[in-house]
Amino acid sequence: MSNKKNHINEKNQQHSAEEKETGGDQHHNHTHEGDHEEGHDHGDHHKHMVEDFKRRFWISLLLTVPVLVLSPMIHQFSGLGDALQFRGFRYILFGFSSVIFVYGGYPFLKGLVDELRQKNPGMMTLIGLAITVAYAYSSAVVFGLQGRLFFWELASLIDVMLLGHWIEMKSVMGASKAVEELAKLVPATAHLITESGETREVKVDELKKGDTVLVKPGEKCPADGTIVKGHTSMNEAMLTGESTPVEKEEGDSVIGGATNGKQSVRVKVEQTGEESYLSRVIEMTRKAQESKSRTQTLANRAAFWLTLIALSAGALTFFVWLLWVGKPFSFSLTRTVTVMVITCPHALGLAIPLVVAVSTALSAKNGLLIRNRSAFEKARNIRAMIFDKTGTLTKGEFGVSDTIVTDDEMNKEELLNYAAAVESHSEHPIALAITDAAEQTWQVENFDSITGKGVSGTVKGKAVKVVSMAFLEDNNISLDTNKTGHLQEQGKTLAFVVIDDEVKGVIALADIIRDESRQAIDNLKKMDIHTMMLTGDNEAVAKWVAEELGLNEYFAGVLPDAKHEKIKEIQNRGWTVAMTGDGINDAPALAQADVGLAIGAGTDIAAETADIVLVRSNPLDAVSIIELSRATYRKMVQNIIWATGYNAFAIPLAAGVLFSYGILLSPAVGALLMSMSTVIVAINAKFLSLNPDHH
Repeated sequence: MSNKKNHINEKNQQHSAEEKETGGDQHHNHTHEGDHEEGHDHGDHHKHMVEDFKRRFWISLLLTVPVLVLSPMIHQFSGLGDALQFRGFRYILFGFSSVIFVYGGYPFLKGLVDELRQKNPGMMTLIGLAITVAYAYSSAVVFGLQGRLFFWELASLIDVMLLGHWIEMKSVMGASKAVEELAKLVPATAHLITESGETREVKVDELKKGDTVLVKPGEKCPADGTIVKGHTSMNEAMLTGESTPVEKEEGDSVIGGATNGKQSVRVKVEQTGEESYLSRVIEMTRKAQESKSRTQTLANRAAFWLTLIALSAGALTFFVWLLWVGKPFSFSLTRTVTVMVITCPHALGLAIPLVVAVSTALSAKNGLLIRNRSAFEKARNIRAMIFDKTGTLTKGEFGVSDTIVTDDEMNKEELLNYAAAVESHSEHPIALAITDAAEQTWQVENFDSITGKGVSGTVKGKAVKVVSMAFLEDNNISLDTNKTGHLQEQGKTLAFVVIDDEVKGVIALADIIRDESRQAIDNLKKMDIHTMMLTGDNEAVAKWVAEELGLNEYFAGVLPDAKHEKIKEIQNRGWTVAMTGDGINDAPALAQADVGLAIGAGTDIAAETADIVLVRSNPLDAVSIIELSRATYRKMVQNIIWATGYNAFAIPLAAGVLFSYGILLSPAVGALLMSMSTVIVAINAKFLSLNPDHH
C-alpha cells in the first residue's frame, strides 16, 4: 500500500488505539492512558509503546543477571551452596530487584491499578499482585523477617511478561487511518470561476455554496454540486460502488471526490465541509469504529479466575497453617507467598502472545494481514459473510461477458473482430473492453463517432457500426429480442453490431466475476456460513451476479450512507457478521461489521478501516481467514489449558496439602514446573504452522 501521512486527531487516536488495535483488552490499558499529547501522531505513539516494552525488557533482563547470581535459592539449585554469599549481598540483591520491580514492573503495577479501578481484574492484576507480594515479602526478609527470598522469581516473572507484551504489541499492526485516507479523496485546490469569468485557483476549504468551479479531465471534483455546463462521465466507483463511469450532463449532481472523465465541466457548489457526502461517510466510519464492542481476550478471562484463585488459595493457606495447624507465622507466610508467586505462571503470559505472533507471521506469508487481533479471533464465529460486488466478487473491470451472433453465416470471433476494428479508435470503456476481447484488430476506414450512441467505420469493405439500443430505435432497425432479452434483464450493457444496416449480433458487457468467487462462496456454504452481497449497483446487475454465484441473499442499490445500516440489520439477527470490500463506499460497513476484510488491491481507505487486509485480492482468502482463526483459537485454548493446568497441580502442592506425607513443593521445584509449562506452550504455538486447516 502507499505511504500514509500520520496526522490523526486525538479523538481518533483514542478509539483506534483502544478498540481497533486491542479490541478493548483490559491488560493493555496501561499503555494507552496518560501518554497522549494534543495532536500526537498515533502511528508514532504505537511505535513508542513497542519500543518502550522492548527497552524495559532488555534493561530488566540485564539487571536479572546479578539477581540470579546472588539469589540463595539459585545457589542451592545449582549446587554452588554459599560460594557467592558475602556480607551485605542481600542489600545488593535488594537494590537490583528494586530497580527491576519499579522500572520493569511499572506497566503491570499501573495496569493493576487501572483494572481494580474499573472493577475488572485480569492479567495485569494477577501479574501486579504476584510481583508486589514477592517484592514486599522478600524486602521484609532482607530487613529481618524470617523466611525465603523470592527476588529471582520476581525478576524472571517481570522479564517474561515484558517479553510477552513486546511480542504481542509487535504482532498488532498500527491503528486505523481511515478518516485521514477518506479526506485525501478531496483535492486540496479547486478552479474557482469568478464573476468576471476568469479562473482562479483557491483552496477547497475556501469554497462556498453557490460558487462555480471548473473540473478538468482526470481531476477529482472538489465538492458536491450540480453540473451547469458541459457533459462528461464521472468515475464514482470508490464512493458509490457503481462499477462503470456514470454519464453526467447539465443538471446532474456530482459527488466531491469523484474522478472526472474526458471532458471539462462547470459545477455549481451545493454542499461543502461537514454537509458534503464524503464528510457524512467519514462521520459514519468514525461512529461505527467507536461503537465496536469492547472484548476481553481468552487469556484475560483465564487471568480473572486465576486472580480469584490466587487470593483465595493464598489466604486459605495462611490461615490453615497459622490458626488450624499451629505453624509459626514465618512458615505460614512463606507458604502463602509461594502459592501467590506460583499461581502466576509465566506460561500464561506467553500462551496468547506466542500464538498471536505465529498466526500473524503465518497469515502474512499467505497474504492475510491482521490489523485487529480481537476481530481476527472473532472470525471463528462468523455466521454471515457479506461481500461488496465491484472489485471484490468481481474484478472491477468492464469486460465482455456474452457474445451472441444473430447471423448463421458469422461466428463469435468474426463478430468481435468487426466490432473491435471500429472501437479501436475510441477511448470509451466499452470500446476498450471489446478491443481487449477480440483476437485480431482489423483495419478500419472512415471512422466516425455517433455522439452518445456509438461508432462507425468501414471494415473489409463493409459498413460497420457498434451502437446502443437507442440508435436502433431511432433508425428503425429491427432486432430479435428473443436472443437478447435475457441480457437486458441481467442489467448488462449491450453493444449491437450492425453490418450493412443489419444487426449481426450483440456484445454484452459487465463487470467480470472473479473465477475464485464461485469457489469461495461454495466453501463458505460448506462451513454453514450465510453468504450475501451488498452493492451500490442496480437490481438487475446484482441479481445476475447473485444467481451466477449462488449467494443466499443480496442487497442492491445500497449507497454508503445505508450500507452500515444493512450490516446492523444483519447483526440484529444475532449473527457475527464479516464484511469484505475494497472501496471507500465500503468504509462505514467495514467498520460496523464484527470483522472487516479489505481486498488489498482496493483503496487505502478500505484497507485502513478493515480489521484484516487480503493482499492478493482473492475472495478465497476470506475463507482462509476463518479457517486460520479457528485453528488459532484451538491453539490458544490448548495453551491456556497447559498454562492453567500447571496451576491445578502446583497450587495444592505449594500450599502443602501433602505436607503430612513429607511432600512440600519448594519454590525451586515450582520454578522447574513453571519452565516446563512455558516450553510446552512455546512448542505448541509453533505447531500452528503445521496445522493444515488454514490452507
